[in-house]
Amino acid sequence: MPATDLTLDHRTLDDAIAARRYFAKFGRILGHLDKVAELVAGRDRLEAVELDVLRHYLQALSATFEALSLKYLMSGRVSSLLPKAMDIDITDSGFPVYAELLQMANDALQVDQHMRSLATTAELKKDMIRHILNELEVPLKLQFAMSQRLYYERLAARNLFWAQNHPEIIWLGNKTVSGRERRSYAIHWASYDSQVNIPTIYLMLVDDTGRTALPRDEKRWPEVQSHLMAQSLLALKMVTIAQGFDRDFDDIHPKLFRRILVGPMYSHNFTRQNGPLEGILADAHGGAGNDWALAWTVETLTSERVETKKKGFFGKVERQIFKLDHFGGTEAETGASDVRRALILPQRPYQVLEERDPPGFRGVRKYVVSDSGQILSYR
Repeated sequence: MPATDLTLDHRTLDDAIAARRYFAKFGRILGHLDKVAELVAGRDRLEAVELDVLRHYLQALSATFEALSLKYLMSGRVSSLLPKAMDIDITDSGFPVYAELLQMANDALQVDQHMRSLATTAELKKDMIRHILNELEVPLKLQFAMSQRLYYERLAARNLFWAQNHPEIIWLGNKTVSGRERRSYAIHWASYDSQVNIPTIYLMLVDDTGRTALPRDEKRWPEVQSHLMAQSLLALKMVTIAQGFDRDFDDIHPKLFRRILVGPMYSHNFTRQNGPLEGILADAHGGAGNDWALAWTVETLTSERVETKKKGFFGKVERQIFKLDHFGGTEAETGASDVRRALILPQRPYQVLEERDPPGFRGVRKYVVSDSGQILSYR
């Protein structure tokens, strides 16, 4: 059987103008997501922390795009100096491929070494002025050095969205159940899914009945972190992840579990669409920067009830029974209690979408960005 050429799904941005247009487009899109996060944050027990968590990861994602835009600022102009141009996934996500984030993480490990070897921005600016005055030409090599200096300075700030963003925990308070006190926590983490190249944010509300508070438990907390990162795959159903966690940690009880997919991003100029969106984005004629749509999906799994089961000769443990709609089709396929899909897009593509009214988009929430930047919500 011949090998599948995965590069057919990728596009290399080896032209400086195309790379700058791509990053400018994403800069505008990510700039709208803070307001979208306010509109989509759940009205449930995670409401108190969800918006802050979403903003944390969206700001990190924006910083990652800023760093990559600096790294590849001179793409196509200094090919001999830049080892490679950036690859994006043009079919499943519209985002940079997973390997780009892995390379960024590797660069971050060596950031001190690069910062010592590169001239400062002030020195590079003086050298560029001197070169222009003396040589009467564009100082391409110095411009490249400046872009790399700024790239490593951005990495040194550390607040970026990595391929793996390890779990953090937030204490929500204590409560008493059946005469026994238990602690409530919100655990959040994120990953850049390696199969579909989509940023994914996870939140889990848990009750802790362990002797030691979970964040201070030197045994359980590292195990929880490792377990959750290992299960952070879009290929796994929500219920599969939650049941495995519930089974492996007898004194940590998942009550609400949420997965948020930030993407795919569709663009007439940069991605390959199938279905109605292809014609909609092509015909929107919204001007530069308006030929895009970003999908936003929220999957939620809730514990419906608790069953007490025997463990060993004398022990008993709580096991969660999660709510699933086995007749709902989509929810049963994802292993979630509820799936909410949304599309964020500019005003002109939205108008074309409404005019054509394709069946697959009728149940999708639309967040429409007006020319003034205001965001309106439509079903």
